[in-house]
Amino acid sequence: MSSAVLETTSPVSTPDSVPVIRNDAEALQVARALAPQLAEQAALRDQQRKLPFDEVELFSRSGLWGITVPRAFGGAEVSAVTLAEVIAIISAADPSLGQIPQNHYCLVEDIRLEGSPEQQRYFFELVLRGQRYGNAFSEAGGKTVLDIQTTIRRDGDEYVLNGRKFYATGALYAHWVPVLAVDEEGKALLAFVEQGTPGLTVVDDWSGFGQRTTASGTVIAEQVRLKPFQIFYTHRSYDRPTFAGPFAQITTAAIDLGIARAALADTVDFVRQQARPWIDSGVERAADDPLTIVAIGDLQYRLVAAEALLERAGRFIDIAKAEPTEDSVAEAAIAVGLAKIASTEISLLAASKLFELGGSKATQGRFNYDRHWRNARVHTLHDPVRWKYHAIGNYTLNGIKPARHSWN
Repeated sequence: MSSAVLETTSPVSTPDSVPVIRNDAEALQVARALAPQLAEQAALRDQQRKLPFDEVELFSRSGLWGITVPRAFGGAEVSAVTLAEVIAIISAADPSLGQIPQNHYCLVEDIRLEGSPEQQRYFFELVLRGQRYGNAFSEAGGKTVLDIQTTIRRDGDEYVLNGRKFYATGALYAHWVPVLAVDEEGKALLAFVEQGTPGLTVVDDWSGFGQRTTASGTVIAEQVRLKPFQIFYTHRSYDRPTFAGPFAQITTAAIDLGIARAALADTVDFVRQQARPWIDSGVERAADDPLTIVAIGDLQYRLVAAEALLERAGRFIDIAKAEPTEDSVAEAAIAVGLAKIASTEISLLAASKLFELGGSKATQGRFNYDRHWRNARVHTLHDPVRWKYHAIGNYTLNGIKPARHSWN
């Protein structure tokens, strides 16, 4: 795979104008109209690892990247239910494109939760004008995902940022790269670094076998100087009950649901058009094979169940947003955990069943159907589902609320 480095001059551009989507219904309408365009070359982009710069521009120019900006600042502030469905629609077309703005949406919430009025006005306006936020949160090599070595230190009237990040989804396509760092007291801060700032380097070295065009590679910060206006005290979102964790998680579950929808749709199409019935079935078409019919029925029920759980989780998140208490946030985290289990399992199952029901012909490279399983397997590693079962069981059995962080 090729590796390219973005130096301090970036290929991203800001459009002259971006439509501002006004409500939930419009957001869904725009997503459904856009998805077929994003799907056109999705299989080829995956196969050749062709980075979707043009598609990201088309996506963000649609106005969909601004749909969570609060109404008070000119945005639609769509519900979590609607946002999850928008992400699932786009992810069914191309799950890499579904994932690229995932952290952008979370960062909009960080701004809403922890930004000063001046920061909120400035950074929300940028979003509505079409600017994109990437991320540089996680690091490779630490003992756990919360072992952050990137530092931010006060230096007179400014801050200095140093560190190395990985899994930086969206950074290559972003106008701003918010970097998670710890201060002298070990508290987590977010530093919003504009693309092209001296000392900031974005490296396209992502080599995962799935979600191949997310460019979830490396971000390096070397003596990056920042103004206090660019700093957000993100640790506060978890020091008190907020819906930040469940919100981050529902975006992840929505991507997996989109992968499942795409895999099942391709399975149905292939069985109808290409697959052969088994010799003992006594039927002329694979679509009439009784065991194939049963398998499709099983997949469909699991998919619909995952959709219902995702919508239910969105409603719990909207409640926790309106009334953030220990109980409402815990209930939202558990609801999203249920949806995350269901979307993870159906995405992996549907992607695998495609080959069982399609037969050997479905494995041919010209179809590139293995991308569904590769995408599902890689993306569902974001956080382990086995711990979702534990959180749900512990809450149900012992009344113990999940820990507050970005993975609950």
